Amino acid sequence: MKLVLSDRPLPLSDSLDADTRYFDLSSCRIAHCVGCFGCWTKTPGRCVIRDDAVRIYPVIAKSERVLYVSRVKYGGYDSPMKTMLERAIPVQQAFIRVLDGETHHVQRAVEPKRATILAYGTTSDEEREIFRALVARNAKNMNFLSYEIRFVTEDEVEQAAAQEVRAWQAS
Repeated sequence: MKLVLSDRPLPLSDSLDADTRYFDLSSCRIAHCVGCFGCWTKTPGRCVIRDDAVRIYPVIAKSERVLYVSRVKYGGYDSPMKTMLERAIPVQQAFIRVLDGETHHVQRAVEPKRATILAYGTTSDEEREIFRALVARNAKNMNFLSYEIRFVTEDEVEQAAAQEVRAWQAS
């Protein structure tokens, strides 16, 4: 399965195949994680908050290819993407494992991923470096086999996303 997760609408409907899911987070109702850990204790693997996130995080877990499209804000993902990624914690277990000498959560049936992150809205080299460091840290918890960050302008987002999806179809 392949996944496009975007913080803004993208005109991709003509280029998506049956194996590719697309979510425009700006049109979804996703509450902030409240840190209750109910997804680990009360309802293992399922968030206790009933909103659009419960449809999305299982797709994140099952996807082998992911395209995250997000504005970069202060060196991190902007609010829609950050909120969704935080709400995806049910795909992890409360248990800890050692990975590359660091402690990380055990994954709950999460497919290893090849990820592309289209990052837009950033102009400063310092902000880009902070974002690169964030993605590198997140990659271990998100089960990325590999990842690529592409910094694009706001005007290039739609074309870059369509190009990535076409490349998936060709492979």
